[in-house]
Amino acid sequence: MQRSLPAETRAERVLRPFTPNHFTITMGTGIVALMLARVPLPSPGLTWVGEALWWLDVTLFLAFSLLFALRVVLLPHATRDLLRDPVHALFLGAIPMSLATLLNGLLTFGLPRLGPEVIPFALSAWHVDAALSVACGLLVPYLMITRQQHHFSTLSATWLLPLVPCEVAAASGGLLAPHLAPDLARGVIEGSYVLWALSVPLVLGVLALWFLRLVQEGLPARELGASVWLPLGPLGTGALGLMLLGTASTSAFVGTPLAGVGSVAFGVGVLGGALLWGYGLWWGLLAALKTARLVRQGLPFNLGWWGFTFPLGVFTAATFTLAQQTHVQALLVVACALVVALAGTWLVVAARTWTAWRSGALYPR
Repeated sequence: MQRSLPAETRAERVLRPFTPNHFTITMGTGIVALMLARVPLPSPGLTWVGEALWWLDVTLFLAFSLLFALRVVLLPHATRDLLRDPVHALFLGAIPMSLATLLNGLLTFGLPRLGPEVIPFALSAWHVDAALSVACGLLVPYLMITRQQHHFSTLSATWLLPLVPCEVAAASGGLLAPHLAPDLARGVIEGSYVLWALSVPLVLGVLALWFLRLVQEGLPARELGASVWLPLGPLGTGALGLMLLGTASTSAFVGTPLAGVGSVAFGVGVLGGALLWGYGLWWGLLAALKTARLVRQGLPFNLGWWGFTFPLGVFTAATFTLAQQTHVQALLVVACALVVALAGTWLVVAARTWTAWRSGALYPR
């Protein structure tokens, strides 16, 4: 009779493959849910589908969080290895970004159904998300400098992952602030601008390095093919954050010595958002060309394919917001077209993920 494996070995077998890159699944699912709800159709059908996807996102996030917590507690040596890993450690940033999709969904889907009672929960979630984002934005780069080995020839757009959560939290703050009392709203807005500053300038520096790396070394390895879309993410959330915070500022500072800040912040938000959106458009078109080339060469499936979804989703969110604030109808058409592309991409990636998981190919031994 075959002897059962020791408990520690069974735990390693189940939990060791569960690295933070699994949270890119919840990032992608959450952003699709949110964008379906923004399509301006008279029928609520897409909103219902979006809400169902959001509940799926909540379920997956809770399950993934439990599995990752068990991995940290039961396999401390694997956690130490993870922090020294120059690839998997970068995906720690996916955890707060996943939480942000839950927070934004609580405002989008929970508020109409449950009323203002959800706002205190959303505010608490935002504080947790902001704290996790700052921790990722500081500690992961510190580990990159002191504990990991990185080389210019292997630089990829995944370097952006620990830096982006702060600006995602900033955009969530801009979405949350209008639902708060003015004193709380001002605190969230001011904190969100700080979060934005902790991310976007660093992101722009990494993008310059990434472009230089592409020119000198060529396309990344086929296994990292989806990462060519990652630059679209921080530029989309950077634009979105500026616009949402500018809008929230117009009412939050009324009746204070900084009353004039609101109109200035709104103008800066629209102008800065348009500039970052245009920069993101260039990266998006370049990513489409690079992806077409990689597909011809053969693009193997892995969890990295979820990198096709969240960057496109937040760029879509920025497009919707820019259309709303500038009243340019052509941008609304572009945003709706991007939702179609996003939903189609999610269906393909989700189906491939399910098939790979069922067949065991997702975790080859």
